[in-house]
Amino acid sequence: MAYEGLKFIDHTVDSTNLLGSSKEVALLLFESWRKDDLELVQFKSGITNKLVNCTNKRLQVHILIRTYGKKSEVIIDRKREIKLGLVRPVYCQFNNGIVYGYTPGRALSTPDMSNPHICLLIAEHMAVWHKVENISDQKESTLFPNLWKWLGEVPKSYVNPKIDEKFQKNFKLEELFNELTDLENELVKLESSVVFCHNDLLSGNIIYEEARNKISFIDLEYGSMNYRSFDIANHFNEFAGFECDYNLYPSKEFQKKWLRHYLCSYNPDTTISEEEVNELYREVNKFALASHFFWGVWGLIQAQFSEINFDYIEYAILRFKEYYNKKEEFLAL
Repeated sequence: MAYEGLKFIDHTVDSTNLLGSSKEVALLLFESWRKDDLELVQFKSGITNKLVNCTNKRLQVHILIRTYGKKSEVIIDRKREIKLGLVRPVYCQFNNGIVYGYTPGRALSTPDMSNPHICLLIAEHMAVWHKVENISDQKESTLFPNLWKWLGEVPKSYVNPKIDEKFQKNFKLEELFNELTDLENELVKLESSVVFCHNDLLSGNIIYEEARNKISFIDLEYGSMNYRSFDIANHFNEFAGFECDYNLYPSKEFQKKWLRHYLCSYNPDTTISEEEVNELYREVNKFALASHFFWGVWGLIQAQFSEINFDYIEYAILRFKEYYNKKEEFLAL
């Protein structure tokens, strides 16, 4: 069923013939387009969906065709991104995805996020993002309700025996439920500000348009009302990349400079004190634990269902390993 006011195309993209099937969507959407004018390229950095850039070479028009990952609706409210209105123009919905506009610029690499110039642009843009009001009817954070829901979706065993062996060796569901209870009790005491958050600011979701010296955030699938400290912490965790090299987690010095710039952008008419920066630093690093838990549970669910070529169970193991490695240090801040 189409979302209200949005064109719907009754077509299912075949993930085994991704480019050919995506081209059919483009031709059904724009009936005047000619097949021979279209050039399609798959972006392979995503690990939730399959994304194709479709270029009409004659018209010099770009569109993006996103095919949803198998069973990803277990994790993501597919209506939210469109309803929020923050995504580039959405042209249509099809049975298992959407077609939307192309954001000019280049996606950042993981090292770009620590670039002295680019990192401050990100801090500024996140501050602007967090100041957007009345974007959602929901005013409470979705973080822990979602985590409890997701944890309930983690299977007790996996169809793939190799994945199941790793799961049984590394995880006990009862311990994860107990851990989440303790984590929630610790973090809600911080009373971190609840704002509209992107929740997935890894390098590939940040676009830099050099000619305009402008940063844009894309792919709002996980966007929701949440603690601002989670959004910042999650971004800092992504400095490690999909390889989870946490030696790249930003230093205290880097974080404090970034956080001061964020606070100055968020409150431009206020002098930001050292104590405010220190307080946000403490909050952010505690919420880094929630970020590890969030994507660790996500990986456990994806390991059962996703057809994307990515080692989700190993990713979950690495996220929870870092969670336990940093738990005592961060909660003591």
